[in-house]
Amino acid sequence: MVKAVEIRPLRRDDDRNAFSCGQADLDRFFAHYAGQNQFKLHLAVTYVAVVFGRIVGFATVAASSLERASIPSARLRRRLPGYPLPVLRLARLGVDTRAQGLGIGKALLRHVLALAIEQRDKLGCVGVVTDAKSGAVRFYEALGFMPLEGAREGLLAGEPLPMFLGIQTIASTMPR
Repeated sequence: MVKAVEIRPLRRDDDRNAFSCGQADLDRFFAHYAGQNQFKLHLAVTYVAVVFGRIVGFATVAASSLERASIPSARLRRRLPGYPLPVLRLARLGVDTRAQGLGIGKALLRHVLALAIEQRDKLGCVGVVTDAKSGAVRFYEALGFMPLEGAREGLLAGEPLPMFLGIQTIASTMPR
């Protein structure tokens, strides 16, 4: 893990052109749409990991909701009301190819999980939802994310898998 990493919201004047995570769709989103979604449309906020003044990773989050029937835990489903439930959606996560393997992705994810705890305390939040690409499913599973109920049915090969991590699990793993 890089010690000098700063995680902060994207700024209008941040240079995003040198960033490349090796996935064209994520690079295109970060270069062309992250700022527009944050500053103009107010749809999401992108947090960047910065090391020595260079952006080495990003995570985009947005408020969202989830139907109770989709929650993977039957025990949790029974306790929740039958209307749409507030969640924090991790919409995009990318780490520059030159910084992969240094813990930047985990640091960004920890930041997102801390945001979910803040959302729980200020607005309400039952967990974090992400759409994991096939190559990232194991990464998210290792952290406790579970596929959403019914998510595998109807998925085409290569489509992202919707995954969920409950707020109780997040709270129990976060340092106090």
